[in-house]
Amino acid sequence: MRKPRHLSQEERALWDRVADRTVPLHPNQKRSAPDPSPNPKPKPTTRAADPLPQFRVGQKADPERKHDVMRPLVDRLAAAPVNMDNKSFGKMKRGKLKPEARIDLHGMTLAEAHPELVAFILGSQAVGRRLVLVITGKGKDRDEGDPIPTRFGVLRHQVPKWLSLPPLSQAILQVTPAHMRHGGHGAYYVYLRRSR
Repeated sequence: MRKPRHLSQEERALWDRVADRTVPLHPNQKRSAPDPSPNPKPKPTTRAADPLPQFRVGQKADPERKHDVMRPLVDRLAAAPVNMDNKSFGKMKRGKLKPEARIDLHGMTLAEAHPELVAFILGSQAVGRRLVLVITGKGKDRDEGDPIPTRFGVLRHQVPKWLSLPPLSQAILQVTPAHMRHGGHGAYYVYLRRSR
């Protein structure tokens, strides 16, 4: 740790001359002496809309509180805006529309599944298909208690991200979880745009 540096006599004389020439911004206001107490404790700020309660170091976390701040995938897909015809969307969600083609990514690694998915979606759009089924499987629970939890079903969570990014995003109109007759939460309906 470095020792504090003290002003030399020349520096002190220069500082005194500068201080003598200064003019207070508010001449009527008395200058208060600095508070000698070291580092006052900050007062906790409480906001009405603060989602997180105050937490002290050493305090145990509330076991009832969920630590996953991201909404479940099904909720996020359900909250997505409907970009297709509402009547067709309702039929699709109820499993009344039959997929024209399907791809089963179940059991593949991420490195194997991504190129297969890209080729399938772009190929399906090129031949004029509108509704396809992407089967991911529900996945295995691989959470081994690590500090950062592992999601249940890696492909099931990764496929919607891939579908929302280029080059696939330009080909897709809607993505929603499949009806139970077509795989339920282990599959997705992908409604494609017409090829131009």
